[in-house]
Amino acid sequence: MAVCTALLAGMEAIACTGLLVGKKASADGSVIISYAADSHTLYGELYHWPAATWPKGAWLDVVEWDTGKPLGRIPQAEHTYSVTGNMNEYQVAITESTWGGHRELRDSTGMIDYGSLIYIALQRSKTAREAIRVMTDLVKEYGYHSGGESFSIADKNEAWIMEMIGKGPGNKGAVWVAIRIPDDCIAAHANQARIQQIPFDDKENCLYSPDVVSLAREKGYFSGKDKDFSFAQAYNPYDFSGLRGCEARVWSFFRKYDKSMDQYTDFIKGDTTREPMPLYIRPDRKLSVQDVQNCMRDHYEGTDLDMTQDAGAGPYKVPYRWRPMNFKVDGKTYLNERAIATQQTGFVIVPQMRNWLPDEVGGILWFGVDDADMAVFTPLYSSMLATPECYRVGNGDMYNFSWTSAFWIHNWVANMAYHKYSFMIEDIRKVQSELENHYKEILPAIDKAASELLSKDPAEARNFLTWFSTTTANSATTRWKELGEYLLVKYIDGNVKKEENGQFKRNPYGLPSSPNFPGYDESYYRSIVASAGDRLLIQE
Repeated sequence: MAVCTALLAGMEAIACTGLLVGKKASADGSVIISYAADSHTLYGELYHWPAATWPKGAWLDVVEWDTGKPLGRIPQAEHTYSVTGNMNEYQVAITESTWGGHRELRDSTGMIDYGSLIYIALQRSKTAREAIRVMTDLVKEYGYHSGGESFSIADKNEAWIMEMIGKGPGNKGAVWVAIRIPDDCIAAHANQARIQQIPFDDKENCLYSPDVVSLAREKGYFSGKDKDFSFAQAYNPYDFSGLRGCEARVWSFFRKYDKSMDQYTDFIKGDTTREPMPLYIRPDRKLSVQDVQNCMRDHYEGTDLDMTQDAGAGPYKVPYRWRPMNFKVDGKTYLNERAIATQQTGFVIVPQMRNWLPDEVGGILWFGVDDADMAVFTPLYSSMLATPECYRVGNGDMYNFSWTSAFWIHNWVANMAYHKYSFMIEDIRKVQSELENHYKEILPAIDKAASELLSKDPAEARNFLTWFSTTTANSATTRWKELGEYLLVKYIDGNVKKEENGQFKRNPYGLPSSPNFPGYDESYYRSIVASAGDRLLIQE
């Protein structure tokens, strides 16, 4: 959701990561995608539009998702589908990441921004291919208001990446290309255009605007033969920022499932002369939903970009760096790594689409709020009729705290953990695993019960799935609040209370036992001595 510009300067606003898994690359045959809506101003809440039939002549107000700015209005569809978050009742899911591209291609007079494209298409599409048509028809007719975007567009059978950019002022519409990810492959995008050569003759797996090459020629971005045309190189050419801040996140995902990806290490570190990574790869093993969830928690662990291994991690190995994304020392400019998991996430999702189940049961939006690393992915059936209180729009906002808001409860816990991460993350993982493993265990029974009920009473089946989704989410938020209370008690004032059999220890008289005083690790003590010298030396 933000542009990667020189030296990562533009990335301190908002930026997103999306992963895609084809149905033959997943452990259970699901199509899976993911999305972290990373923004310093986006409140983590669950959007919901019920299905509706509209009178003839009805209009839809278009409002820019990032700013709330009214852009205009368009005719409403006769019928719109139910949408929960970024997934609809027909198991269509759409997410994005912004790369911006050439600024001269922005058209401020366009009426449809990238956020409106997503949520309008979800209300009007039963398949991924239909969503692509709806989105491209909208910008053709009403103009495109945003910068360059990569979209993940998936349904229960297919996953696509579509990349789009405007044509500039006075030239309504957009140029775009959409590539179907092979069923046995995984893909990703992270604020850098990724589609290289376009297989123009593969009409089944590649869709594109007729002027995708001619506009690049007209603007001077490309002058070769059509077969050599690269969408990414024409409309969002690589620079250091696009590689180190964006492609590096894709690489970190890919290398978990393909050992050969380490050959691209120099490329993702900023060497634009190296061969680019492929759009998709065939993984060496199949991915579960839990694998994708955990990939969204990545901080480059196990690589030489590991954010816990330099002095910036502090004494508690914190894999986060506060903004800005770069800093100067002695006239030289340095960067902070940008990993998949980042502190400013509004919400994070893993949509799962299952073609062997009815649509009412098959679509699950795994939904979490705040930093993916410390989020809990709760299962929300995409056919649900209402939203849980903890995710409800209006339950708190960026300026108003709420004890029943999952966003605020998770931020409360995370902001404690940032100050003693290596200790607290162990306690957080226990509860996170407790909840997510429980969901994994009970979902087959929920699927079965809902499917049986659906054959008898479809309305009651949706009521049942709504009850399960809302109560599960609200219960998870309550459990997370209990975790926060526990962390505050256990780690107050830098100490660590002793525990025994799941309880805090007391002395023989029932009073609190003396806590542990863990101090810091040796490397941190050495850094103190290096900076303070003999000023802190104890005289013998």
